[in-house]
Amino acid sequence: MNDGDEATQESRLVDACKERGVTVATAESCTGGLIAARITSVPGSSAAFLGGVVSYANAVKRDLLDVPQEVLDRAGAVSAECAAAMAAGVRARLKADVAVSVTGVAGPDGGTPQKPVGLVYIGVAMEVGVHVVCCQFCGDREAVRTLSADRALTLLLDAVSEKRQECG
Repeated sequence: MNDGDEATQESRLVDACKERGVTVATAESCTGGLIAARITSVPGSSAAFLGGVVSYANAVKRDLLDVPQEVLDRAGAVSAECAAAMAAGVRARLKADVAVSVTGVAGPDGGTPQKPVGLVYIGVAMEVGVHVVCCQFCGDREAVRTLSADRALTLLLDAVSEKRQECG
C-alpha cells in the first residue's frame, strides 16, 4: 500500500494476489509496458507478477503470444480476437493464473473510420476462459495509454477478486 490514505489500483491488485496466491502476467501493445511498470512499482509485487510481453509488432504477437496469423490478417491487431489471443497466449506462456492484454490505437496517427484513435481492446484470461472489453477513450496519446492501463488494472483486479471468491 502507498503512503497516502487511498491505495492505488496496482497496490490493491498486488495485495489481492498475495492474499490468494494468484499470479498475473501482462501482454501489452499500445500501453508499451505501462501496466507492468505500474504493477512492479509496488513493493512486494514479485510475489504476484510473473512478467509481461510488450508486443508492439504483429510478428511478436504471433511468435511470442501465439496470436494466429489468420486473426491478424482478418481482424487485425486492434480487435477483440487479437486481445483474447494475446491474453490467453501470455497466460499460457508465463503459466500465470490471470493475464491481461491491451491492444488499440493510441494516436495521434493510425486511426481509421472503422478503428478510430482511442479504440482499445482489453482481454483478461483465466482458467475459465477469456473476457474482452472494448473501450473508446478520448484524449491525446498519453491520455489513451493511461486510461487503457487504468481500465486494464481494474479488470485484472476484478478477475483476481472473482478468483478469490470462487476459491475461498
